[in-house]
Amino acid sequence: MPTFDKTDSFRRGYKHLSRQDQERFLAALRLFIEDLVDRDSGRVSSAPFRSGLRVKQVRGDRGVWEMTWAPDGRATFAYGKQILVGATHIIWLDIGGHEILP
Repeated sequence: MPTFDKTDSFRRGYKHLSRQDQERFLAALRLFIEDLVDRDSGRVSSAPFRSGLRVKQVRGDRGVWEMTWAPDGRATFAYGKQILVGATHIIWLDIGGHEILP
């Protein structure tokens, strides 16, 4: 099972989301976790995330990735050092709309 950390910026951004947007993010997060579990278990070898999540590296910012969870909903994250052997560690950096992207 993947492990996670959240920055203060992510926590603040999440608190400012509407209840509906929080629910949208949590629904996308469940799919994101399923995809990480499949990757960590070796069940997938190529693109680890389903296309609907639109996970991609943030242009010009090495090491930062974004996940789309709504038409104007983005969450940025980075891969961290493994805490549990064989489990991906994700650090959630920020959440909101397009304005969170550099």
